[in-house]
Amino acid sequence: MHLRRLLLLSCLAFAGFAGAQSVPTEDKPMIGGGGAIPARATRLPASASQGAMVIGNTHPAAIVEVAGRTLRVTPYGSFVFGIGRDATGEAVLRIKQPATGWIEHRVAITPRDWPVENINGVPPATVNPPPTIAERIEREQARVVAARARDDARTGFTQHFIWPVQGRISGRFGNQRVYNGTPKAPHSGMDIAAATGTPVKAPADGVISFADPGLYLTGGTVVLDHGHGISSNFLHLSRIDVQVGDVVKQGDVIAAVGATGRATGPHLHWGMNWFDVRIDPLLVLERGK
Repeated sequence: MHLRRLLLLSCLAFAGFAGAQSVPTEDKPMIGGGGAIPARATRLPASASQGAMVIGNTHPAAIVEVAGRTLRVTPYGSFVFGIGRDATGEAVLRIKQPATGWIEHRVAITPRDWPVENINGVPPATVNPPPTIAERIEREQARVVAARARDDARTGFTQHFIWPVQGRISGRFGNQRVYNGTPKAPHSGMDIAAATGTPVKAPADGVISFADPGLYLTGGTVVLDHGHGISSNFLHLSRIDVQVGDVVKQGDVIAAVGATGRATGPHLHWGMNWFDVRIDPLLVLERGK
């Protein structure tokens, strides 16, 4: 009878492990009898959607490469990369642990449908800007791109992200945008409708890498670096409460909703990036469910 009970408990424990997520939800050590024990088996999801943020786990001393980039690996073995809106096929990773040669891992990319959004009433100069304004936009965009290029060691990206504001989703990531009848680039983030002045909170820990109240297209703009190339950008802000270099915690107020720049009404545009790859904030939020 005692032996049967032990066998039953062992089966239940194995079933609970098998049903768990394939990647860690926060960057914490696994504790064994002798202290912190780093993971050695590489863990990755079998598939991920276009626009996804993918977190894997491997040996802390491993070398991880994807898309021509060598990734940071945390002391607990976590690493992260993004899958672009238009990516197809598979994401191919090469991982070399201290005791192994290079091993290839593949993550199948799940395609999504991208509806068309028609947006009218936008100031014409923001849709087809004259040459002098176009040059200004290019200079401003270069500054934002530089802020997104940081590769910081912090690990805010491993947290369960929270909504920066509560409100109706008025624009979705990836949808094709048509302004005043003119097709433009796909939407790079998620729009959340909210009243002007509504506090904007940090969705996860990070450091402010960019803050400017007056960009031509995006108005008040803040970039929050969550580490390892993952960043959030908040656009059309009416107020900015932080400066470059400020370290913020999840839930801290960093700005206020507005309608500055190319906007037809008050809302928060929340975009996310893995370096220059745009990812979907809604998918990042759903990771924590």
